Amino acid sequence: MNEIDLRRFDLNLLVVFDVLMIERNVTRAAERLGRTQSAISHSLSRLRSQFGDPLLIKGGVRMQPTAFALDLIEQARPMLSGIQRVLSPTQAFDPKRSQRVFRVAAPDFALTLFAELLKRVRSEAPAAAVEWTAPRAPTLLEVAEGQIDIAIVPAELRWPPNVAGEPLGALGWRCFGRRDHPAFAKWGRANWTRWPHLVVRVGDNLTSPVNAASSAAGLTRTIGGWVPHFSAIAPILASSDLLATLPVAAMANAVDAYDLRSVKVPFPIAPLPHAMVWCSGRTRDPGLTWLRDRLRPVAKRNFAA
Repeated sequence: MNEIDLRRFDLNLLVVFDVLMIERNVTRAAERLGRTQSAISHSLSRLRSQFGDPLLIKGGVRMQPTAFALDLIEQARPMLSGIQRVLSPTQAFDPKRSQRVFRVAAPDFALTLFAELLKRVRSEAPAAAVEWTAPRAPTLLEVAEGQIDIAIVPAELRWPPNVAGEPLGALGWRCFGRRDHPAFAKWGRANWTRWPHLVVRVGDNLTSPVNAASSAAGLTRTIGGWVPHFSAIAPILASSDLLATLPVAAMANAVDAYDLRSVKVPFPIAPLPHAMVWCSGRTRDPGLTWLRDRLRPVAKRNFAA
């Protein structure tokens, strides 16, 4: 690859590249940018020459990106977004007129939280929208780069330097099962250990708070099944002899809806603190300040230990 002289590099080429990666078609990219097809082809040729890589290869109706192109766009998009934010004039946020789309990352057990937040946002900002995305390994980096507006994450995670946040509360734990489950007739450690459990596959379950706490109490649970989402837990418990030890917030409204029973965990599990985080460079963003003010009371109700 040729060494790139940033003093002579045209950032407009990255804008064209971004659209090309979305459209994967020169003609459609030209239409989207309001330019001629030949101009976009020329820009693509300059990009290929500059980076020493074909970037996009013809393959049917849509061009296919090279491995370098995929890596380049992953690095370029946050930079382009950052430049756009810096160059955009700061304006007061008017919720009644705003058409802004906010991106919030929160665990899938936060269904009740998201429903409450969306209801409040729709009431005060009817043209705005909130996109709920699941947390991933790079979520905190996406927050730092401004790709995600607000994330709800375990407070114990190490935050990047340009991420700010505040505590929301902690998740308390309970055991759940169908209302007439035999384990509840004489509930205690013996029955918690005896009956198989349903577990949500979140990262490495071997290091989950439940496993750590049960191991400290000298107990071992038998796993009867794993599911990918918290939302799958309730219907399975209702029709089986499986138990589940979960954060209380994960089963909000599900106990009554599925005729389940909730009992105290028969050994101590420390509440799991969570925090609301955002990019520190956007702390004064009036729109995000408004959203945090709406999310804070909703989250604190749902994250009460």
